[in-house]
Amino acid sequence: MNAIHPESPAADPRREVDRWLGNYSEDHRNSTNILIHWICVPLILWTAIALLWVVPVPVALGRPGLWASVAMFFALSFYLRLSRPLGFGMLAAFVVLGVITEILYRALGATQLLWLAIAVFVVAWIAQFIGHHIEGRRPAFFTDLVYLLIGPAWIVAKIMRRLGIAY
Repeated sequence: MNAIHPESPAADPRREVDRWLGNYSEDHRNSTNILIHWICVPLILWTAIALLWVVPVPVALGRPGLWASVAMFFALSFYLRLSRPLGFGMLAAFVVLGVITEILYRALGATQLLWLAIAVFVVAWIAQFIGHHIEGRRPAFFTDLVYLLIGPAWIVAKIMRRLGIAY
């Protein structure tokens, strides 16, 4: 028999996307922590894309950025399953971050982009942990790694709400 933890998204009768975003919001109520997340979550998402962008790709398979594109495809599949409008919002975010990464790749080269992404990653995560220290709550991904995907969707969902777009 499978027991469902009462605080897990699977135990809540609301739409799955609402459960994930609602649970994420519970850990992000302090205005300073929210501001830090507005800045750092997109930066961390960009660093994940940039770090995958510089992973060498065999010539027969394509060009730089292939592994980032594959990862974005799988993440996008997750988001579209949660909510088509939110999935399309995340697609827009991926396109913007992919274009930024390509521009930086062409301007800096793979090695410099790698070091930039590592530096931004470290600083953004330090800021995130400071935000959670201020909040007095552990980061959500400590309870479920899926929250690493929910963080960017939480930002996009807030933007969509402000634009009057239902997710």
